[in-house]
Amino acid sequence: MVDDKIASKDDFTLSDEPLALFSQWLEDAVAQELNDPNALSLATVDEDGLPNVRMVLLKGFDQQGFTIYTNFESQKGTELLSAKKAAMCFHWKSLRRQVRIRGDVSVVSDEEADAYYATRPRGSRIGAWASRQSRAMEGRFALEKAVAEYTAKYPIGAIPRPPHWSGFRLAPTSIEFWHDRKFRLHDRVVFKRNSVGDEWQKTRLYP
Repeated sequence: MVDDKIASKDDFTLSDEPLALFSQWLEDAVAQELNDPNALSLATVDEDGLPNVRMVLLKGFDQQGFTIYTNFESQKGTELLSAKKAAMCFHWKSLRRQVRIRGDVSVVSDEEADAYYATRPRGSRIGAWASRQSRAMEGRFALEKAVAEYTAKYPIGAIPRPPHWSGFRLAPTSIEFWHDRKFRLHDRVVFKRNSVGDEWQKTRLYP
């Protein structure tokens, strides 16, 4: 059941600032969702124009955009580097809310990537070195062997960030908010702009 304080909030369609509204919805999700309130589906396009989508975790959010981290040599990493565009979708089932985001993608700074990498559990930092993400693996033992090798290489102290591992930031040019209503007469509002720094244009949509 949705928290009464959340359910009783003012109509979100009155908002004129999408990033502030997203921040509030994410805060509600953190308070309400049982698992991974920062989970999102990330859509990219391969070299043949065929779309790919997978679940990832949002690791940062501010006025500049939405940040995730991955292996640059993975499928999503190579597709993000190539197209430099992506789409995200957050769906908070317990809140009956959804947010769709589209925009241009850029690589975060080395300093930002280093700072986040240092916060990861030690096993995850080792894993970033050991996993040849998205590539064919001859068996589980190959991965376990690589983990053992890098664990021996970095037994104590700091583990440097792999050069092929960093973050991407999606700078939104479109953000759509959706809230479930009875009889599928949902509320939908989309905010659009041509580029970062431009004013948002707001449109209410038929459900």
